[in-house]
Amino acid sequence: MQAALDGELASLSSKRLAISAADLSNRYRARRSSSGGSFLRTREEIAAYAAYRLPATFAAVHSALGQVQDRLPDWSPQTLLDVGAGPGTAMWAAATIWPDIGPVTLLEREEAMIALGKRLARHSSLASVQEAEWREADLAGTWATPPHDLVIAAYVLGELPQDSSVALIRRLWESTSGTLVVIEPGTPSGFSRIRQVREQLLVEGAKMIAPCPHGGPCPMSDNDWCHFAQRISRSRLHRQVKAGALSYEDEKFSFVGVSRAHEAPVQGRVIRHPQVRAGHIHFEICTPKGLMSIVATRKDRDLFRVARDLQWGSAVPFAMMDRR
Repeated sequence: MQAALDGELASLSSKRLAISAADLSNRYRARRSSSGGSFLRTREEIAAYAAYRLPATFAAVHSALGQVQDRLPDWSPQTLLDVGAGPGTAMWAAATIWPDIGPVTLLEREEAMIALGKRLARHSSLASVQEAEWREADLAGTWATPPHDLVIAAYVLGELPQDSSVALIRRLWESTSGTLVVIEPGTPSGFSRIRQVREQLLVEGAKMIAPCPHGGPCPMSDNDWCHFAQRISRSRLHRQVKAGALSYEDEKFSFVGVSRAHEAPVQGRVIRHPQVRAGHIHFEICTPKGLMSIVATRKDRDLFRVARDLQWGSAVPFAMMDRR
């Protein structure tokens, strides 16, 4: 995918892409679109958006789907629906985890984005990606598809009018025969949308897969938010487009994965960076009983050995929960 993107951008000026990316970022923050309903106006802006956001979006989706796979190791989706697909980033991430997935359907509003997605897909070695069905659709309008095993909506809800969220979430669930994964930015507002998705779908009978350890009310306070981070390497062009000096970045995201048939929540989830101190490690963990703190000390060698391998976002082993 990265090679396909690099090839797509090779003929374009990195300086021009950086200018377009900066302009897009400013317009996005201001929530302005100077061309009616379309936020992306030109092929150059489409390319700048892809250069700026595609690697980070891929990283977040891949990380979220990886947590789903961890909980459902024997489940292999056969059909995929990518809603608000952009250039097909979620499709590429899903195909990386489940290479046998297919057929694939992608819904996207922007014609130029669909064209870019098709050009990128031609570089894939997977027939399911190359032959994916692209459909032009306005998610805030009327659309429908047959149910799919796996449905992904990544960075979609924040782009739509708030009053359309409930209807869209219901439509996503109606389009899901297996598992639905919704991903939003790892910000307070992004998590607020994920909390809404979670609450609505649990009421409608969805079963929790990830990241939550339970299907009860979210224990996060109103002034806090649950999110995770995935580190990605920046290519030279990526650094130029983002005007970044570092060779990496951390994409922060919030997500929820639910299923119609399976229920496989973890025993606990690390929700903050572990605080490593002399002789002990302090963890903030979400559990079926709510949020709790756990301290692993060197005095308990077995517990400390397990604790050293845990990171932000890690599932907490049963042994650690039993000895808290």
